[in-house]
Amino acid sequence: MTDKEIIEIYKKHDALLKGHFLLSSGLHSDMYLQSALVMQYPVIAESIINELVKKVYFMNFTTVVSPAIGGIRFGYELARLLKKRSVFTERTNGQMSFRRGFSLQEGESVLVAEDVVTTGKSTKECIKVVEDTGAKVVGVTS
Repeated sequence: MTDKEIIEIYKKHDALLKGHFLLSSGLHSDMYLQSALVMQYPVIAESIINELVKKVYFMNFTTVVSPAIGGIRFGYELARLLKKRSVFTERTNGQMSFRRGFSLQEGESVLVAEDVVTTGKSTKECIKVVEDTGAKVVGVTS
């Protein structure tokens, strides 16, 4: 599947939004990908994420970590297809952290997965949470 085909899927499901958007970073954008509208269809989600599987399957990691909320379903589906563990970080009182009993072991190899990266703020925060546990990020995918 090509990038153009993926964009067409987003358009078909009204998930490629056009207008004026204020991003969480404070920046503005005239387009926004609402991945949840595509990810709600398991067959479509799997076909898109299979393209990422082809790019990361050779990497050595045990766990996929995603920032909530948008990355949860994306990270889970990627981990499921790779037969890896999936956990997520979430922001509470402005601070990204592991909750719900999630943890990583020191030295554990992690792939950070995000549904959409705009400024990279959530991704960077997620990486910091992972590294603060002593685990190591071996890659980032979106």
